[in-house]
Amino acid sequence: MSQLTTRGATAPPEYPQLLGHPRPLWMLFMSEFWERFAFYGMRWALTLYIVAQFFGGDEAGQASASRTYGAYLALVYATAVFGGYVADKIIGYQRSILLGAVVMAAGLFMVMVPQHEIFMLGLATIIVGNGLFKPNISSMVGQLYATGDSRRDRGFTLFYMGINAGALIAPVLTSMLATKVFGTPGHQNYHVVFAASGVGMLISLVWFWFGRRQLGPVGMPAPEIANPMRVVYVALGVLVAIPLVYLLMDRAGAVVLQWLLTALFLGVGVMLVVEAIRTGRVQIQRVIAMLIIFVFNVLFWMFFEQAGSSFNFLAQHIVDRNLGGWEFPIGWFQSVNPVAIVLLAPLITLVWAWLDKRRVEPSIPRKFGLGLIGNALGFAVLMYALSSLVDGSGMIPLWTLVLCYVLQTAGELCLSPIGLSMVTKLAPVRLVGLGMGGWFLSTAIGNNLAGLFAGHVSGEGGMTVGSALSGYSMGFWILLGGGALLFLIAPLINKLMHGVR
Repeated sequence: MSQLTTRGATAPPEYPQLLGHPRPLWMLFMSEFWERFAFYGMRWALTLYIVAQFFGGDEAGQASASRTYGAYLALVYATAVFGGYVADKIIGYQRSILLGAVVMAAGLFMVMVPQHEIFMLGLATIIVGNGLFKPNISSMVGQLYATGDSRRDRGFTLFYMGINAGALIAPVLTSMLATKVFGTPGHQNYHVVFAASGVGMLISLVWFWFGRRQLGPVGMPAPEIANPMRVVYVALGVLVAIPLVYLLMDRAGAVVLQWLLTALFLGVGVMLVVEAIRTGRVQIQRVIAMLIIFVFNVLFWMFFEQAGSSFNFLAQHIVDRNLGGWEFPIGWFQSVNPVAIVLLAPLITLVWAWLDKRRVEPSIPRKFGLGLIGNALGFAVLMYALSSLVDGSGMIPLWTLVLCYVLQTAGELCLSPIGLSMVTKLAPVRLVGLGMGGWFLSTAIGNNLAGLFAGHVSGEGGMTVGSALSGYSMGFWILLGGGALLFLIAPLINKLMHGVR
């Protein structure tokens, strides 16, 4: 039986099964759990920390913090393009993941230093490490399943639960460490938040180091790229990349970054099409379908990724967080999304399976359309709250922001895990890693636009009820229109996919 390696083949090894899926899925699940714990453990605090530490708490710093946050998230996903290529062509998937984990851990400990340049260099280090880690562990999930295996979508949804289980626990635990264990307001203990995240990344590194034996040949470098010196060369490239990323994030600015990301996205699209041309008409059309869906993915994340920026400031200044004398922590809002995912993901997985047995499961583009509409409904709740539920103190009820997160999460589950699976089905076999990088690059463009949008919502002097209502109303109508358009053109995209569902 042929074996799947970095370069791709027809079938994976015969793995032992656990709960209906290949056993290595659960090892990857836990490795991703701890990496996401590290990532989300510090993410909720970034904009709040920037305003508190570098703007002295002045609300006028919200727009700048949002743009920095958007650029950071954008580059986290953009570097996935290069990480996917490194895994495909230079050192293999397993080595890329291990090197990325080491680099990310270093960056997480660097951001503990309350000095602006070192803080930004720490963010740049996290970005580069994440680029080596994130796309490649996702690609390996797809490699555990044979072509045409109907369990692949469900496997990705379970893997997505691992992502969000880590994201669920991280803000709660790191908030408690900052406020309960050390007994002072969270902003005085952000270094504790960042340190806890660094420890989580070290656990992910150790978990994958010992668990990778389960993978067998999957993710191992092909013979022509097996030379260990290649890892040294990539490590040297990392040392060059970190200051370049720092300059992009801290000096170029979000607008310049947007142009660069768009150009990079077009370049990746051309590379994928050129590779598809070598295979034939069906592969060309599948790549075109994938690229069309990437564009709608940009739209989704532009408005979804407000959690760490404008929604943070909304929670801080406009949401009434008083619950019978106890104040709901701002960081805990970041756990609503992963809680909803952990609760809803199994249900949605069962729904897709039930519909699949009856041959009426929605196609990939229609699932994406549902995702956009779910995102839109979240903004509809905030529109209602900001126009009709504002109290005498200028505050809206806590439940409205929670419900917004839940509705957006339902949309996310129709889109994000399906997108990961889609790439492994539609991308050229020899460039699955680059295809996954293209997926994360489209997410990066959306995240950078999200930072610009959040800056618009906050304005120059900080967020107000009026600025929030105006911005979130715009988000609602754009998302609703995008979802409707995607439903209209779904038959065309399905035709281009040639039977892939």
